[in-house]
Amino acid sequence: MTNKPSNKRILTLIALVAALAASGGSWAKPPFKRDFQDAFQDTAWVVARTPVYEEVNTPRRECWTEQVGYEYSAPSRSYGGAIIGAIAGGILGNQVGKGTGKSVATAVGAATGAIVGDNLDNDGHRYQQVSRPRYEERCRVVDQWERRLAGYNVVYRYQGREYTAFLPYDPGSTVRVRVQVSLAE
Repeated sequence: MTNKPSNKRILTLIALVAALAASGGSWAKPPFKRDFQDAFQDTAWVVARTPVYEEVNTPRRECWTEQVGYEYSAPSRSYGGAIIGAIAGGILGNQVGKGTGKSVATAVGAATGAIVGDNLDNDGHRYQQVSRPRYEERCRVVDQWERRLAGYNVVYRYQGREYTAFLPYDPGSTVRVRVQVSLAE
């Protein structure tokens, strides 16, 4: 024996599905749940609006250059003139001396040639110390306080009752309010 559903059962099942579809799912919503889809908007009069300010610090960095002393430096010296002078003086001293005096004459000629060569190469005996001012960068952070408008404390009246709110803008003389009506049981 086959187990076939009867026509009566099928019609009952179709009727049940149709009834659920027609209800639109309202059976799932609790009866006293607040839903802003059921609310409407209206206009309320602004009684008072007070600007609210905040203090904001935007620090900035200030830098400047300051003289802190002097740098001293000697001019650069060249030793090429002393070397060439010593060689030339040594050769001349070697030519002048005889016997044991020849080595003394070579040494004296080399020393004299080194001094003369150094003086010629390094602008004589003038030695100047060069001084330049020395600078350093100094910086500091400076606070820069600024007063900015943060918004408005607003008092508004709707249906004879007063309410307060904070708004980030000046609302003018009226504000839009959302009104929802529900049963008071």
